[in-house]
Amino acid sequence: MADLPRYLRLCFQSGKLAFLAILVSGGIVLQILACALYNNWWPMLTVIMYVLLPMPLLFFVGTDLSVFQESDNGWVNVTKFMTGASAIGSIAIPAILKHAGVIGWGALALELSSFFVFVLAIMCYIRSDEDDSYSSI
Repeated sequence: MADLPRYLRLCFQSGKLAFLAILVSGGIVLQILACALYNNWWPMLTVIMYVLLPMPLLFFVGTDLSVFQESDNGWVNVTKFMTGASAIGSIAIPAILKHAGVIGWGALALELSSFFVFVLAIMCYIRSDEDDSYSSI
């Protein structure tokens, strides 16, 4: 991609950023719709897990993306465990609410689709090239 003109590279970078913004906005809309359509705001409990999800990575790893590789470091393993527990909690909270009869099937479907849209946004962000950062513009 280095042989492309500068304006075309900027266009691709802006397109990636716009795509990520649309994905995150879509996830937020699905989250709110799960609550508003069924007049039940209990599914907003998953927002707590969405806030807690990146915290172990931010506190223990920082900007080092080597956490996604195999490691013998204990802190990296704790980080992976805590992030995984938060991710499972994002799925488990709506499932438990459905099992308890607090929310319906529609709210559960919207909650889970919101989770998968957020996961897709995170995976797209991770897969974006590190050398395409906006600091090099």
